[in-house]
Amino acid sequence: MQENTQQKRRDFLQYILGGSFLAWLGAIIYPVLSYLKPPKQAEVEVNSVNVGKSSSIALNSGQIIKFGTKPVLLVRTAQGNFKAFSAVCTHLDCTVQYKNDLGLIWCACHNGKYDLNGRNISGPPPRPLSEYRVTLQGDDVLVSKIA
Repeated sequence: MQENTQQKRRDFLQYILGGSFLAWLGAIIYPVLSYLKPPKQAEVEVNSVNVGKSSSIALNSGQIIKFGTKPVLLVRTAQGNFKAFSAVCTHLDCTVQYKNDLGLIWCACHNGKYDLNGRNISGPPPRPLSEYRVTLQGDDVLVSKIA
């Protein structure tokens, strides 16, 4: 009988120590994992962005602008027209850029190419780029979402 009681105590202590070890391990691992996981950012609702003066944007050039939390590529063609597209490639979410020597939008990740209407013309991108509306108010260039 004494031995049976001793065995029960030993089993109870093993459960307590095992549980304590698991709790300690969780107390170490959880903060590390929480630190490694980036915090969620709230989506900023932006309808329009003032890019600047049209006179300061060179002909046949492109620039990345911030539209809330998303990058947008603003292109001024050689003819002086403005076009704006999402700067995120539809293939693997790389950032695209305007190549003025080729007159097209290019993704460096896998050599994806888009024309100046945002349509994918070569490479792996499966869809066209999302287009944004560009309006001029005096000399100011405004980029806004297309509803």
